[in-house]
Amino acid sequence: MTNLETIKKYQKIHMIGIGGVSMSGLAEHLTHYGFTITGSDAHESDNTKHLKNLGLDIQIGHHPEMIESADLIVYTAAIKEDDPERKKVIELKKEHMERSEFLGLITKCYKECICISGTHGKTTTTSMIATCFLKAEYDPTIEVGAYLKNIKGNNRTGNSDYFILEACEYVDSFLQFYPKTEIILNIDNDHLDYFKTMDNVKCSFQKFIQKLDHNGLVIANYDDENTKEVTKDISCSLITYGINATADYQAKNIHLDSYGYPTFDCYKKGNLYHTFTLNVRGIHNILNALACIATCDFYHIKAEIISQGLQEFTGANRRFEKIGEYQSIPVFDDYAHHPTEIKTTLNTSKEIPHHETWAIFEPHTYTRTIEHLKDFANVLAEFDHVILSEIYAAREINTTGISSKDLLKLIKEKNPNCIYLDSYEQIILYLKEQVKKEDIIVTIGAGPINQVGYQLIEE
Repeated sequence: MTNLETIKKYQKIHMIGIGGVSMSGLAEHLTHYGFTITGSDAHESDNTKHLKNLGLDIQIGHHPEMIESADLIVYTAAIKEDDPERKKVIELKKEHMERSEFLGLITKCYKECICISGTHGKTTTTSMIATCFLKAEYDPTIEVGAYLKNIKGNNRTGNSDYFILEACEYVDSFLQFYPKTEIILNIDNDHLDYFKTMDNVKCSFQKFIQKLDHNGLVIANYDDENTKEVTKDISCSLITYGINATADYQAKNIHLDSYGYPTFDCYKKGNLYHTFTLNVRGIHNILNALACIATCDFYHIKAEIISQGLQEFTGANRRFEKIGEYQSIPVFDDYAHHPTEIKTTLNTSKEIPHHETWAIFEPHTYTRTIEHLKDFANVLAEFDHVILSEIYAAREINTTGISSKDLLKLIKEKNPNCIYLDSYEQIILYLKEQVKKEDIIVTIGAGPINQVGYQLIEE
């Protein structure tokens, strides 16, 4: 049984922005341990509905009156200081903390906190590791950034010392955690609205590593040069993996079947360890699987169990997920919102038998769109057809005037089969008129662009 002494004094906790993936998971986790949780969110969602069904007092909109009886108020980084509930917190001098700080207190309660970090692939790798730990009957607690089928949600409360946690670097959130093991999948130039420069991104990961004492462990992707750079000369233990790089765990003899599902031999320190087959597509998922294999092997899970777990894992929600078909045309959805991720989506789509690809892209945040405008254009132009929707603002206000039409101009220089449509309804109508037999459709973006795919397959 996990010792929650560090947070036991907070019997009633109010959560602002409770509908978020991490916040809703935390709420459910704490409810399991007997804490009284209330919450508010600007918008109703599947997460808020789920928490209501569990019996939690969840309100939509601003409700400062809910602050009064709480012992602690937890809020997401997106909740600004002028929020009515946060202003009430200050007025009443209530104890409060940002989500990552509070989650950090919880990580202190576990002897084996395993944090999966990196710019790309966190959700998939966290899900793979979680699946294998469940298969091994290790009874872990799990926090992952998407719906995971085999736990029927984005979180699970276990009764062991294992906490498997997706650890995001945005606004240095993961620096609040207390891991025993860190997996670093890759380091790329994302979230520059906060980090400003690539050097600052790498510095953040270096600080993350420095949170480990000499008994800690880093598991690092040595195919990624930035990861290789930040993990050299570290004082704790290091396990490496890769496909191209010489590493402790290496994938060789890779074979993709006709649908893009890989089989590969995993070598451990130069000796054949086991042959693995995945039920998720793409070379990038071999690297994710290697991170999983290295982690599970370190925690004494047998190769046969790891293999079974990886075969049972069919993908996390919104990670090149086939959501259905429109008149026998497969429709996929992918959360990709960075040029590197979209390149992976492109490569994965090429591994599926098809005639032409249709990429439906919704840029995510104005700052990311400006920062990577040319890179977005270059990779999107490689799809056969591209449909752009307007930029999804998320947490931002457009102070620059950037628009998807700026991206449209650059793509058209390389690929004339690109169009901008300003509503999901127009995109659906255009697809119904234009797509042909044996094409494939992929909705791409971290916003609600997947609604296009779901509405299309309902037609």
